[in-house]
Amino acid sequence: MTSSELLTQVSDLTDMASQKVDEYSGVLGSAKELIVQHFGDNGLIAAYIALAVLALFVVSKLVKLSISALKYLVIPALALAALATFVTPFSFFVALPVTVTVCSLVLLFKG
Repeated sequence: MTSSELLTQVSDLTDMASQKVDEYSGVLGSAKELIVQHFGDNGLIAAYIALAVLALFVVSKLVKLSISALKYLVIPALALAALATFVTPFSFFVALPVTVTVCSLVLLFKG
């Protein structure tokens, strides 16, 4: 694949992405008009607050999931891989996929 083919593919993808953004912004604009028409400015403020609360809820769940993954998967897997390098003749990078798999299975069956 030449660089010109790659550039044309990137150009096509950016054009498609901009079309989708325009499409979704039109949908959001019409939703805003609908809310203002039926519920007024107070309804629009309530919708903004509801969307902000929903976004904060999703972000907080993602942060909690990330912290749990670090706490129960990444750190124990790294520690087990480091321990395996001292006990077995395998290197850290060979032991790491095995320890990640073991920690994942423990978490899966633990619940």
